[in-house]
Amino acid sequence: MVQVTFRLPDCTPCPDRARCTRSAHNARAMTLRPREQFEAQQRIRADQATDSWKEQYALRAGVEGTMAQASSRCDVHRARYRGLARTHLQHVLTATALNLVRTDAWLAGIPLAGAWTSRLTRLHTTLAATM
Repeated sequence: MVQVTFRLPDCTPCPDRARCTRSAHNARAMTLRPREQFEAQQRIRADQATDSWKEQYALRAGVEGTMAQASSRCDVHRARYRGLARTHLQHVLTATALNLVRTDAWLAGIPLAGAWTSRLTRLHTTLAATM
């Protein structure tokens, strides 16, 4: 792999700078990979543009949401117990707890969470609704 970085004095006055880099302050930098890696990357990117790949990825996206909820609510990154049987029990109980939380939200009519919003945005929304 070869890293190429242009000098800032050469890059700044270039008329094609907007087409070359999005950075307002830094010069252009490129990573040149070996031909095999480059061609494999191009094949993978072409596959990702197909509808069949997007359908398969949609399944993974649902699982990723479940794992994110398990991570944020139940700290599933680290087992509390030693031993396969106890760790398995922890996973089963965590999954059961998440299912109960999701069932309660569904029965209460609370929609699934969309994209993450900052506290400031939520506060602004709340204040705008009260005015």
